[in-house]
Amino acid sequence: MDYLPNEWLLSTVGELRMPFSDAVKYSILGISVALLLLALCILVWQAFRCCTSRHTTITQPDAVNGDPLCSGKKSRNMRNYSGAPCTRMENVSTEVRRLSRCLSGASYLASGSRQVDGEEQEAIIKVDGSIRFSIYYDQLQSHLVVTVLQVEGLLGPSKTCSLELFVKLRLMWAGSVGVEVDDCTEEEDEGTAPILWTVLHEWRTRVVKGSCNPLFGDQFSCIMQEDKELHHIDLKMEVRHFDKFSRHTVLGEVRVPLGQLNISYPLELQEDLKTPQKDLVGEVLLTLKFLPTSQRLEVGLLKVRTVLTEIRSAGALYARISVQCNQHKLRYQKTSAMAYSLVTVFNEVLMFSLPEFPLEQCKISVSVYETHMTRKLPKHLIGHLTLGKEENSQDKHWSSMMCSVRQPIAKWHGLLI
Repeated sequence: MDYLPNEWLLSTVGELRMPFSDAVKYSILGISVALLLLALCILVWQAFRCCTSRHTTITQPDAVNGDPLCSGKKSRNMRNYSGAPCTRMENVSTEVRRLSRCLSGASYLASGSRQVDGEEQEAIIKVDGSIRFSIYYDQLQSHLVVTVLQVEGLLGPSKTCSLELFVKLRLMWAGSVGVEVDDCTEEEDEGTAPILWTVLHEWRTRVVKGSCNPLFGDQFSCIMQEDKELHHIDLKMEVRHFDKFSRHTVLGEVRVPLGQLNISYPLELQEDLKTPQKDLVGEVLLTLKFLPTSQRLEVGLLKVRTVLTEIRSAGALYARISVQCNQHKLRYQKTSAMAYSLVTVFNEVLMFSLPEFPLEQCKISVSVYETHMTRKLPKHLIGHLTLGKEENSQDKHWSSMMCSVRQPIAKWHGLLI
């Protein structure tokens, strides 16, 4: 009786044999061996490529770490010593040459588009080039027509590969006199208050690539209610370099007072480009409050004053405020939208937590936008202002705030465009 369970187990194991024939078993074994050999071949090939690329990088250091402009010549001379790595070196040299051409054009853009702000007034480089355009005012239909014809003489033909030019036009109407603000960049005579401008119409031409003398031929028109309005209107045209990934660079501008021209018939003009200037389009009453214990900065937007040329029943304003502290940009915050009026009242305070101390640099940027209360329309930039503390200078408002910590300090600032 003791041997019965063992005999039963042996019979059960015998019944658990695989129900495949020997031919199927040998086929599965052959496939497994073939896959193993294929994996070993791939491993050997990857190891060979790794060793080859490492050897090429060690034996050709000058082609990568040397002068990048000479890398193309070195890669062509070493074409007999390596195969695939030489193709890689040619691609790098091509990219270096492309970047060098773009840098040559960018250096001109950086030198020719410096704004007139603070310490940069002494470092302005003369803007080259001119713009040719025509203006006509139809008195019967009260129609103003502006045609942008051509931009000429920006720079030499060898530096035009990276230029993408367009012209932005604004009809600026001179409104009331603004309050005294310290950060206004408009050039006014001593003892006179700055003038508040408002943008009546805004257009832009198409983008022309790779030319220092681009031809446009774009025509823009608008209806002017009265002929007397022309005496208070300036036509401002800015030649800009288009950049899809950042802000467009202003190369130069032309400002034409329409009241000083006889445009009852088509008048063609050619004006030299001048250094870009900012225009005062409004005033913003801001409060600053610094809390050193909690490491917070409170920015309060109280009022925004602009010039209204017409009643906007459903128009609204909102502000976007951002803070950059010690090269660290904080998340921006937006105020609520308020009905657009001559003096738009917000009375909102936004809090920003400062990341680190001491505050070597802190820049506060305020951008005011116009939107619509009922419909979803694209936002329109009214103006922009910047204040704060730099490494070697600081704003008067910032200085007053640091002298009276934990107390809100209010001050008017100019809204520029």
